[in-house]
Amino acid sequence: MSDREALVLVPGLSCDRHVWQAQVAGLADIAEISIGDTLKGDSIALMASRVLDAAPERFAIAGFSMGGYVAMEIWRRAPERVIRLALVDTNARADTEEQAALRRAAIATARSRGFEHVLRGSLRQLVAPDCPEPLFEDVVQMALRVGFGTYMDQQAAIIDREDSLETLSTVTVPTMVMVGDMDALTPPRLAEEMVQALTQPLAETVYEVIADAGHMAPMEQPEAVNAAFRRWLTR
Repeated sequence: MSDREALVLVPGLSCDRHVWQAQVAGLADIAEISIGDTLKGDSIALMASRVLDAAPERFAIAGFSMGGYVAMEIWRRAPERVIRLALVDTNARADTEEQAALRRAAIATARSRGFEHVLRGSLRQLVAPDCPEPLFEDVVQMALRVGFGTYMDQQAAIIDREDSLETLSTVTVPTMVMVGDMDALTPPRLAEEMVQALTQPLAETVYEVIADAGHMAPMEQPEAVNAAFRRWLTR
């Protein structure tokens, strides 16, 4: 019988399990890790249902970016199954009309000018300015593997997601909010808003800012991210 805690890691938009590869390798001694499937379905609710169906009876969950929306939906649906919650480079608010319009425009541009063209322009904004070129290429190739069809479905899911800010006030398990200090997509001010919305005792909520990281913190600064995960998992 393993004494490692069950941990479900949920990828973000245009991400597969590769986004978490450093955490899978680096946390294997303290966690039984599985990766939530976000590659099918065009709603956050469908993704949450699939993750719940595959998850252990009780588990810690960490959601990255879009995966954070899935993790918050899982908390709404089955809080009795969640023993810890981590929200990584994500946002509790629903899309504004302007944000939804930008997503639809990105899809239209990808159709007319090519998916890879859009990826190389948009993904450059997701990493720190001094991100090494091989790491950036790794992010691009992951998104290309996921593909345009899944990208469209995931964007539709994100556009239609629920606002989760009030949901955070119901969280009663040890929670970590993490953000890259140079995250331009979901910047620290949105992470701080989530921390403030979590009304559990301060000892139960930790806020981790990852230095020299953009939105892709788990890939950009894996050692710092893993250290923060260890603190969360062993509290």
